[in-house]
Amino acid sequence: MSRLHVVSGKGGTGKTTVAAALALALATEGRRTLLVEVEGRQGIAQVFETEALPYEERKIAVAPGPDGGGVYALAIDAERALLDYLQMFYKLGGAGRALKKLGAIDFATTIAPGLRDVLLTGKACEAVRRKDKRGRFVYDAVVMDAPPTGRITRFLNVNDEVAGLAKIGPIHNQAQAVMRVLKSPETAVHLVTLLEEMPVQETVDGIAELRAAGLPVGGVVINMTRPEVLDTGEVDIAANGARRGIAEALAEAGLRGGRRGAAGVKWADGLIDPLLEEAREHAQRVDLERAEHAELAGLDLPTYELELLPEGVDLAGLYRLARDLRKQGPI
Repeated sequence: MSRLHVVSGKGGTGKTTVAAALALALATEGRRTLLVEVEGRQGIAQVFETEALPYEERKIAVAPGPDGGGVYALAIDAERALLDYLQMFYKLGGAGRALKKLGAIDFATTIAPGLRDVLLTGKACEAVRRKDKRGRFVYDAVVMDAPPTGRITRFLNVNDEVAGLAKIGPIHNQAQAVMRVLKSPETAVHLVTLLEEMPVQETVDGIAELRAAGLPVGGVVINMTRPEVLDTGEVDIAANGARRGIAEALAEAGLRGGRRGAAGVKWADGLIDPLLEEAREHAQRVDLERAEHAELAGLDLPTYELELLPEGVDLAGLYRLARDLRKQGPI
């Protein structure tokens, strides 16, 4: 079972929400999970309805169930991570803080995005490998709310990113250590999508890029699914041969405009065309979603589905999504 779960997806697919739900799902039965944010958006704090996360690991939730474990969170800051790195390998201490005041730290992480990615992924990988005094892993699982699908492969493939920066030395060694974790069975990269053309195409392309780079692909999470009520064939049947029956049913249900008998049925008949048009739109969406679902099935990957919550995703909704993920098996 993977211990580092990297969650990516096209913008707007709800990847941060899915990452948070996954962290909760993995924390059952007394396990500890760490949910990591790398984009500086404070998205995790918003999802869990808590204050902005500092650059330190903090417990933010307890998993559902009588023996639920803890979910911890960390917002990784590249500048702070670089200061830690300089202290760890070069013992700069106060000199590192002076560099920060002079703007050198921000300058370094801006002109060398590869270095920035090494620092961000490295912090998460360190949490995966970290053990306590008894030799047990501190976290049973680490979940990373990663950058969008369009740049996830480049973000994770840090070896290529730092190739022009360092051939030997601590930075090179750090990148090698990170890649050993990222390309191992300990890691799984999950992509979040919607049943829409653009997100599905980005998912297909993203998986191809991950596989080409030798990065381990986990599963596909189809988010915000909606129930199928009618398909196109059923709507056509209703439109072509059942108008009278529909009008009578509407009239019997009380939609008769205050009229009685045939007059009431005739009045209800005027409601049919708008209703059928709405039904056609629904059916067309169903047909499109079925086609996109078939495209995803062709990837031959585990697929998980999370339904759209009409009331939005509050904290109760997040726990509901976590339970839904658990019911669909190990991820």
